[in-house]
Amino acid sequence: MLPPVIAAVDGSAESLAAAEWAAREAVRRERPLRLVHAWNWHPHQDTEPASAAARHLARRVLRDAEDRVGRLCPGLTVHDEQVEGPATAALLQVSRGADLLVLGSRGLSGFTGFLVGSVALGVVARAGLPVVLVRAGEDAADEHLPADDGTPSTRTGYRDVVLGVDLTRPCDEVTEFAFEAARVRRARLKVVHAWQPPAPISLGPGDIGLVEGPRRGDEWEGFLTAVLQPWRDKYPEVEAVTAVTEGSAQSALIRAATGAGLVVVGRRSTARPTGPRTGPVAHSVIHHAGCPVAVVSHE
Repeated sequence: MLPPVIAAVDGSAESLAAAEWAAREAVRRERPLRLVHAWNWHPHQDTEPASAAARHLARRVLRDAEDRVGRLCPGLTVHDEQVEGPATAALLQVSRGADLLVLGSRGLSGFTGFLVGSVALGVVARAGLPVVLVRAGEDAADEHLPADDGTPSTRTGYRDVVLGVDLTRPCDEVTEFAFEAARVRRARLKVVHAWQPPAPISLGPGDIGLVEGPRRGDEWEGFLTAVLQPWRDKYPEVEAVTAVTEGSAQSALIRAATGAGLVVVGRRSTARPTGPRTGPVAHSVIHHAGCPVAVVSHE
């Protein structure tokens, strides 16, 4: 069987939005969908009535989610599963070998951004597969451009997929995920790189950024064009445009996310003494972007 798209569901509005987004993504990728409910096991509540109640709740949550995605995507193959244990560890375990994992995050009422819980942050920081965060209220029309009269529509083309690229460490896994996401949507891919002038003391022989002033942006643009050329050759059907700006990567990506359908960022999987982390750019984007965010692990 093809690796599935997995959606974690707990009955909340954000998890149901994530399940619906995952169902649409599974259709686009021609993958099955797997709905997973993780319920915590507590040693002090290890009684048969407590376990039976937890399993009953899990069945109801999964059934409700399956009914929703079945109405939206009637031809989609859907499986469901309930797993025990601390939610973060259980989701990491069950998602091994999957295509991607989709989680819900509560939108901040009146503001752009996410309230990302400890489970979602823990999964994002440790997962070896792409993880997509979806806000409550996200629906199919939000992925598409508005109609000519400005109203939401699912009959129009898809909004841009935005990719953040660090040209000092370009990552094939992140870039390929973004091109593939744009391909299955027939969407435009907007590739963003932000640069900052280096301090003179930080430059060594052969370092990037030795040109002066306005020419520095042109230099970065040339590097980005060279990095993207193999991917443009591999995905000739994807229109890839570039945006090279001076400033912080976080700010550039959050601006680019306005009006986008999906933002793709990378997360280094290298072990750190302080433990797994999302990294400053991914952390900022998943808290403040106004559309779903895909975090892709890379070496």
